[in-house]
Amino acid sequence: MRGLRELSMPPHPTSPPSGGEEKDKRSGAMRAVWTMGFVAAAALSFLFPDFIVFRFTQTVVWAIALLGLMLLCGVSGQFSFAQAALYGMGAYTAAVLANHTALPVYSALAIAPVVGYAAGYGLGCIAGGHSLWTQALMSYSLAIAFPQLLRWRLIERWTGGVQGLYVDLPEAPAGLLSNDRWCFFLALALLALGLWVAANVIASRSGRALMAARDHDLAALAQGINIVHVRAVASGLAGSYLAVAGCLSAFQYGYVGPTAYNFQLSVQMLFGLVLGGMNSLAGPLVGGLFLEFFPDLTASLGKGLSALLYAVMLMAAIVAMPMGIAGTLRRLRPFSSP
Repeated sequence: MRGLRELSMPPHPTSPPSGGEEKDKRSGAMRAVWTMGFVAAAALSFLFPDFIVFRFTQTVVWAIALLGLMLLCGVSGQFSFAQAALYGMGAYTAAVLANHTALPVYSALAIAPVVGYAAGYGLGCIAGGHSLWTQALMSYSLAIAFPQLLRWRLIERWTGGVQGLYVDLPEAPAGLLSNDRWCFFLALALLALGLWVAANVIASRSGRALMAARDHDLAALAQGINIVHVRAVASGLAGSYLAVAGCLSAFQYGYVGPTAYNFQLSVQMLFGLVLGGMNSLAGPLVGGLFLEFFPDLTASLGKGLSALLYAVMLMAAIVAMPMGIAGTLRRLRPFSSP
């Protein structure tokens, strides 16, 4: 009887917290770390001149683009070369609206993700039911065709053809900040929003469906998951992120041209994602830093051999850290879960 009485007693107040409570504590701690990181980045920007802030703005733009690519490749398990085209669609949305409409410049930030989602979803509907090789070939076709499409004489009056289009840099409200610093704050706010959306998507039922389709498509089909639809949604979300990043890049550089959104840019983004880590929200941030500053390092080591050094160092990093820099650091962290 004593044993039954002890089993029926409520747990002692000093008993260890349950797994759910531990998970909530970890989530709260991570939110606090992310918040402090964004506040620190915003505050530190006042310590640097505008040309350094410009570089970090481009780093944030890279991170937004890679965040969408992480949802597509890391979470849903698809493969794509179309990221340069989706990135360019966002940039040209900003340029076309600025040059051919009377809409305010910030309207592009609302329209570009819709354009990117529509293009990404359409590509996902076509390629989502096929193998990775077929996905690669279909997305490669879009990456190759997009720069040529921009030069098409039937639409070159809108796209500027080979000459491209110019875009005015958004001005800070009331002139309180320099334009470069204002663009940095704008990009940082959009990155924070993008991370919040991505974290909620991954933790949601839709995120679990994406990972189920990634890990075993036949088992996912048996559970009633529409494989093509969920992959198309992931492709649409990736298109939205990439289009927003392209829009911000057009604001920052003030110019868009067809040669800027080529196949090489798609490969460059894939390198950044793989090196940063495609299975972690921190991976796109590390990949953004890599894409912006690593070429400077290789160029300083040797001007004529910079491309070779870039490739060798990149391959060595991928072999040594198959989970990316963010994944490797996570495994090295004390008491980290496997």
